[in-house]
Amino acid sequence: MRDKLAMSLPAQPAPEPLPNADCLADRTCKFLYDLTGSRWLSEGGYYLLVKPVRILLIVLGAMIIRAVLNHGIDKFVTRTVKGRTILRPIREKVPSSVAAATTVFADRRVQRAEALGSVLKSVVTATVFSIAFLIVLSEFEINVGPLLASLGVAGVALGFGAQSLVKDLIAGMFMLIEDQYGVGDVIDTGEALGVVESVGLRIVSVRDIHGVLWHVRNGAIIRVGNKSQGWATIVVDIPIGFVGVDKATAVLRRAVEGFAHDPQYSGYLLESPQVLGVESVSMDGVMIRTVCKTSTDQQWDVQRELRRRLTEAIEASGIAAQMQAYRSLRALLPMQEPPQGR
Repeated sequence: MRDKLAMSLPAQPAPEPLPNADCLADRTCKFLYDLTGSRWLSEGGYYLLVKPVRILLIVLGAMIIRAVLNHGIDKFVTRTVKGRTILRPIREKVPSSVAAATTVFADRRVQRAEALGSVLKSVVTATVFSIAFLIVLSEFEINVGPLLASLGVAGVALGFGAQSLVKDLIAGMFMLIEDQYGVGDVIDTGEALGVVESVGLRIVSVRDIHGVLWHVRNGAIIRVGNKSQGWATIVVDIPIGFVGVDKATAVLRRAVEGFAHDPQYSGYLLESPQVLGVESVSMDGVMIRTVCKTSTDQQWDVQRELRRRLTEAIEASGIAAQMQAYRSLRALLPMQEPPQGR
């Protein structure tokens, strides 16, 4: 009787299967399933609507974060260009004119700030979009744990295998921050002495006086001397033999006074030249030292002209003739042997 009653009742529809575990683990998918009771609608809405929207929001968020950080970098660059920065102050070249000595040359500051800004923007872009890419992979249910572990091992291997490259890049970064040298500066790196033609994070190119272009790695530079920043001091030593020191000093002082008042060179001098006096005494006579403080970009021309004028002054005063006569007399006299000790 019970079997006949069961056969007479209509068949009950099979229960709707539940969505997969990944879908049920998501709040949005579970909400759609509770709302519709349909596995197809919940999973379809989750994979065709929720997932793309999430990925789109991740990309948009990465772009917004990158834009905000780049805006902060631009403000930092602007503050650096205007001189308001916590970094080491930029040491500008002293101009070749005393009247323009207080003028600030902003070109170098702008180039330095833009270079730093470009590097920082590249680092921000690579970091933000790398993190966004990993988040997108996790949205596609890809386990990023092994990928991160592999990248960590690869980074360690790259760090050990490219230590010199990392050292060069870090040294180049600090070179820009500290403004150690720039294009157009005359530097001495120990191995190369010349004019800087190009500056990069890895290498610096220096053209020496013979025209040889040296490519020096920033990490290999232990010390560097910059002859183009600030001001320069010219040192000229003039031999006067054994003539009167006071007479020679007076002649040299008249020569440097005329040089300091010459309109062609007075604009290059930051201070008047000074004759300091006797620098050294040897068998050939006395050496008188003259110093002059000048701008860095004209120091070599000023030095050559100052040497020429001092030499002509010594010759015109007759001191050079007395020196020549003394040397000739000394050459005629026999050399006296030193007494032998017992």
